[in-house]
Amino acid sequence: MANRLFANTLEEGRGSGHVPRMQIDLMNRQRRVRFDVGWLRRFAASALIECAHHSGDGLFLLRQKPLVEVAVVGDSTIARVHGEFMGLDGATDVITFDHGEIVVSADTAMRSAAAHGHTVVEELALYIVHGLLHLNGFDDREAKARRRMHRVQDRIWRDVRGRVPGPPPRKK
Repeated sequence: MANRLFANTLEEGRGSGHVPRMQIDLMNRQRRVRFDVGWLRRFAASALIECAHHSGDGLFLLRQKPLVEVAVVGDSTIARVHGEFMGLDGATDVITFDHGEIVVSADTAMRSAAAHGHTVVEELALYIVHGLLHLNGFDDREAKARRRMHRVQDRIWRDVRGRVPGPPPRKK
């Protein structure tokens, strides 16, 4: 399948145990915001491996998911999902479902990228790391847990962004 990448998980020097073979499937379900889908897929596959080594609760539940699905959508779609499944109005950046689905908003990424000096694809990559960490037991509801999650998230995002094959995305 062209949209699915297998994460080769045999990494040297990792002390947190063997990670089984996992897959990540990324689909761009919106047309308004343009970004390098191929780069984001490669980033997501690498981030999946890295996030599997960092558990917020010690259970490493991400490793038990043979497939993680990521849908890149627009604000209207994520607002509908936000309302239907979380009872909250309006668009948000990322929604993670325990069964292994991550929904991210390209429109929100476009606005946030400009504010943070990132490209849209880099902002979407950050949202994917955030969702993967939620799947691996991280929580951001309380301030202390949020700070911990964001430290891990930012480190993974920087590390993986620097080693993803292909030309680095450029801000236009």
